[in-house]
Amino acid sequence: MADEGAVTVYSSSAITDGNKKNVFSIKVGLTQMLRGGAIFEATSVEQAKIAESAGACCIIVSEPIRGGISRMADPELIKEIKRSVSVSVMAKARVGHFVEGQILEVIGVDYIDESETQAVADEDHFINKHNYRVPFVCGCQDLGEALRRVREGAAMIRTQGDLSGSGNIVETVRNVRKVMGEIRVLTNMDEDEVFAFSKKIGAPYDIVAQVKQMARLPVVHFAAGGIVTPADAAMMMQLGCDGVFVGSEIFNCLDPYKRVRAIVQAVRNYNDPDVMAEACSGLDDAMGRLNLRGNGIEQF
Repeated sequence: MADEGAVTVYSSSAITDGNKKNVFSIKVGLTQMLRGGAIFEATSVEQAKIAESAGACCIIVSEPIRGGISRMADPELIKEIKRSVSVSVMAKARVGHFVEGQILEVIGVDYIDESETQAVADEDHFINKHNYRVPFVCGCQDLGEALRRVREGAAMIRTQGDLSGSGNIVETVRNVRKVMGEIRVLTNMDEDEVFAFSKKIGAPYDIVAQVKQMARLPVVHFAAGGIVTPADAAMMMQLGCDGVFVGSEIFNCLDPYKRVRAIVQAVRNYNDPDVMAEACSGLDDAMGRLNLRGNGIEQF
């Protein structure tokens, strides 16, 4: 099927197979608009307005943190935030929960994040994202997982790190380096080695071949998890990501606008040390000082 073809991306252009009716190409083009930006998670209209005024490229709506199962945010909250901001709005659906995807599409969100940070609805199957007009974002921890999600119709990939909201970036760095490292290995392979590599990582050969040709993921690639400072965001950009997701914990500080604005500036100017130094100055400590020891989190 034409809609199921991958689209290679380079610089600011989407290179398609020339089929202008390829719906997947249109979805990838829509996610291109987010490149070089920061997406902030908001649980209220007030947080969404702060993020928009500070320069966020998109707002991702999630329900306030409560105990128990985390699900799709209240559609009424999503509608209210859409009415309150002019930037794009994204919302989370549980992995495999195609009905939540249908609901989010009909209420008019710009993007849907099939998010593993929510409770999993289907342990064996992801949503068939080709059945929707709205672009989907999916998470990964390695190259094989990323390319399997692209085959399912994901128009944007989010390399996921820490899921606890602790502000620790070590898992995100590990996973981003793993994805980028696997791409470098693939890029330097002989053509006849690509078949075995595709089998090894469990990814479709045609998309793996595209990655080899382009030396990058075939769709927009963001990082998420543990990003709470401008330096964190700039590090992800310098490692090769197209942008960052920032969790709602960023608003738990004395001056959330200043911190959000600093992260936006860091993403836009990640290779400018002078701008970075200014962005990192004068920020209060939003997150507790944490140290991970084994499976536990140690305060120090």
